[in-house]
Amino acid sequence: MPLADYACHPDESRGRRFSEPAAPSRTEFARDRDRIVHSTAFRRLVYKTQVFLNHEGDLFRTRLTHSLEVAQLGRSIARTLKLNEDLVEAIALAHDLGHTPFGHAGQDALNTCVANHGGFEHNLQSLRVVDDLEERYPQYNGLNLSFETREGILKHCSRANAKRLEDLEPNGVAERFLENSKLRSPSLEAQLCNLADNIAYNAHDIDDGVRSGLLSLDQLNDCRLFESFRLETLQQYPQLTGRRLLFEAIRRMLSAQVYDVIAATTANIEQSHPKSVNDVRLDKPLVAFTEPMRLQSLELNRFLLANLYRHPQVMETTERAQNIVVELFKAYCNDPAQFQFDEKSATVSLYRAVADYIAGMTDRFAAREHERLTGKKVFMSDGMSDIAS
Repeated sequence: MPLADYACHPDESRGRRFSEPAAPSRTEFARDRDRIVHSTAFRRLVYKTQVFLNHEGDLFRTRLTHSLEVAQLGRSIARTLKLNEDLVEAIALAHDLGHTPFGHAGQDALNTCVANHGGFEHNLQSLRVVDDLEERYPQYNGLNLSFETREGILKHCSRANAKRLEDLEPNGVAERFLENSKLRSPSLEAQLCNLADNIAYNAHDIDDGVRSGLLSLDQLNDCRLFESFRLETLQQYPQLTGRRLLFEAIRRMLSAQVYDVIAATTANIEQSHPKSVNDVRLDKPLVAFTEPMRLQSLELNRFLLANLYRHPQVMETTERAQNIVVELFKAYCNDPAQFQFDEKSATVSLYRAVADYIAGMTDRFAAREHERLTGKKVFMSDGMSDIAS
């Protein structure tokens, strides 16, 4: 299917930081996707937490399965909007590469640890992974991805970090975050991945929350977005109960959100008439929900925050996970030899090197390292804790 004029065309890419000859059988964005899939950081996502920690169950989502779900949703929408599917997939698969172990709990703890040394932003860390930390090629560090993929990975960035990136790469991927920039948005493919991320985690966090026993179908009656599709399902299948009812309601909810994004984005594009990806970057964000769907999605976000993410059992586990990250950080800073830090050859500070090392850990490696360094076993395989000195 031909791409729309406002899509990212691979033969018009703004290129890579290090020039390379074109691949004979792949577009630039397909090449990016393949490099991401074969990276070490991508493989680690299978043991990085989404909401429930790795030891709590085999069927809960991880960063890897979440990234695959975002890619699937993104490609489905991109195909209808005539956007570049390969680019959408590349961004989706890479968007969480910089996440710490233990989900947002680990990220918050690590950010506190380096608050006086530049802080920690997982989107910026994802870019750092693909630009600097992967070591796969003889000519350069990182994966040397195209500008468009890197632009999509950096979906949020503080102004201080944007200024630093802009100094290193003028008119680069961080330009749109600066106050004096005329740019207002990334590509439509990047915008789509951002919204697909939201759609995916809302749906699978409902599924995982019910599977865990921390959420009930009765509680979800308060969420208009989910409840409307549960009732619709029961009208067609009155005898349906349990997980089949849950799965069918979630499936319908996902489909409705996908079609809503397609309709709303199509209307926005028709109103703005972008003729190129540069027109897109100068415009307000165009990939969006309709207003009713946006409000219902926000309501669901708030429900999950109050009833799942802040559930006492999740919070108790979160606190333990954060302690692991903080104690690892202190241990490595006090004894850099524990992670083979060479101050003479280092290109970053000790604090940043420690943050990079911890951010790259899987949940279970972080727990094992913490036990090795402190003698404490925080998480047992059955989900119970045994904090013994």
